[in-house]
Amino acid sequence: MFEGFRLEDVTVETGITLRLRTGGSGPPLLLLHGNPQTHAMWHRVAPALARRFTVICPDLRGYGFSSKPPPSADHAAYAKRAMAADMVALMRQVGHPRFLLAGHDRGARVSHRLCLDHPQAVEKVALLDIIPTLEHFEHTDMAFAMGYYHWFFLAQPAPLPETMIAADPRFWLLSHSGKHGVPPDFFSPEALADYLAALDRPGTITAICEDYRAAATIDLVHDRESRAAGARITAPLAVLWGAKGRVGGWYDVPAIWRGYANDLRLAEPVASGHYLAEEAPEAVLEAFARFFG
Repeated sequence: MFEGFRLEDVTVETGITLRLRTGGSGPPLLLLHGNPQTHAMWHRVAPALARRFTVICPDLRGYGFSSKPPPSADHAAYAKRAMAADMVALMRQVGHPRFLLAGHDRGARVSHRLCLDHPQAVEKVALLDIIPTLEHFEHTDMAFAMGYYHWFFLAQPAPLPETMIAADPRFWLLSHSGKHGVPPDFFSPEALADYLAALDRPGTITAICEDYRAAATIDLVHDRESRAAGARITAPLAVLWGAKGRVGGWYDVPAIWRGYANDLRLAEPVASGHYLAEEAPEAVLEAFARFFG
């Protein structure tokens, strides 16, 4: 995976050490992964993107092989604001104070917050298979609660979800993507091994739970403050979603994002489920080519 990319650990000014891969040349493009994955989820698109961009793929704080701050009562260490600050610090440190940005799943939520807190840093942004966190929680119904049950499970007080996940991390990881603990065929063995190795590292399971606890608490505070202040995504925005997934089936994705962004340039489904970059890499690359230019 990631032929021609450099793998390294970088400590940024927020005090977090991030594992990342960097490759290519051209305009900087930061790719942020989702849960329960690592930056390895981009392995089918990053090498092609590296022909036109300088591609930076980090593990988010708490995930993969990056630093895992201890939990706290307010979950602030795993607020999307803190995760976004890591990414801005990283890009500034590697010489790219302004950059292109794409995020999937949790990485897309970090990207959304990054656009609100650091609008000057983002040239264009693509968000994959999400609607805003605030939109989800404020319009929760039976379908959302059942389909996104893990949001409510992972947000339960410690150590309930941590204990249950630790009993069989592989089964838990594959419950998000496979059936009956069998990995889907779109997960490459190398990527799956990286996801599992990350789950085995001390602190990863707790960090994932803290991410979801933050989403249900402090992130909503920040999101409501931003809404009250009239903050919106000002960078040109693309939103992609899996045509076989829940997001496009349940929501009018473009209409929702127009309520949060000033310049929605591209909004379309991809012939995939939730894992767009692994299930339909060519479609993602084609959409990115049109949007990022």
